[in-house]
Amino acid sequence: MHPYVLLAGAILSELVGTTALKLSDGFSQPIPSLGVILGYGMAFYLLSLSLEELPISIVYATWAALGIVGVAVIGAVVFGESVDLAGAFGILLIIGGVYCVNVVSQMSAH
Repeated sequence: MHPYVLLAGAILSELVGTTALKLSDGFSQPIPSLGVILGYGMAFYLLSLSLEELPISIVYATWAALGIVGVAVIGAVVFGESVDLAGAFGILLIIGGVYCVNVVSQMSAH
């Protein structure tokens, strides 16, 4: 499977795990707590597979950055958390950084 597809799956799994973590209420809710374990377990498994073909700097930077952006969006949309102008600007900078690392930079060249 293409390493970026695996990386996308890892990011989505992390978002599931993190959302479940919020819903688990300190691991007092069994179903969301199971979602944490499954989400993070799948995230790390897929992350490890993507590392077989991509440099660790690209994988981790992309995974962490898009996880941050995704969680911020989920927080705003699902949990009603606010995002101010500075936060929105920071999110845009993160997205720009991921673009630079993956597309513009020679870091991903083998």
